[in-house]
Amino acid sequence: MSRLGFVTMAAIGGLMAFATSASAHITLENPQGAIGASYKAVFRVPHGCKGSATIALKVQVPDGVIAVKPQPKPGWQIKTVKGKYDKAYTFDGAKLEAGVREVDWSGGKLLDDYYDEFVFTGFLTDSLKPGTTLYFPVVQECEQGVERWIEIPAEGKTSDDYETPAPGLKLIPNQGSDD
Repeated sequence: MSRLGFVTMAAIGGLMAFATSASAHITLENPQGAIGASYKAVFRVPHGCKGSATIALKVQVPDGVIAVKPQPKPGWQIKTVKGKYDKAYTFDGAKLEAGVREVDWSGGKLLDDYYDEFVFTGFLTDSLKPGTTLYFPVVQECEQGVERWIEIPAEGKTSDDYETPAPGLKLIPNQGSDD
């Protein structure tokens, strides 16, 4: 093989390793959301735990995300954990002081060889700041083992600096009205 061919193959191998590493995390399908608007959170689950099937997924809902409604998944049960919000919000003409703080899907079985998505909708309140990132800690339970996608980057760091980063949502200004 020529030197150029070897360098090209090495570069492709490096890119594939990076892509595999990046796709190994639980991520959000749409990594940006507009403040003061609805957001559909689609959590992409690309694998189980070291070859073991996923049997439960628990997503913590951060402060500033309200009116959460999970999407049912055939073969899975949904449980929500409700609690007080960090402050009261006005939403759709009503004052909301509490709501869904965690969404748990369980009872299904996602084999390690397959990929799936877990979804809920919510509203990104005006109390959130544009240009910041909101993190959704996720615990992935498997038949054997647990993966905790809960690391939130410290100041000056990014999700790429961590082995098990929480899925992040970049907050952007609302360009129009929603809801």
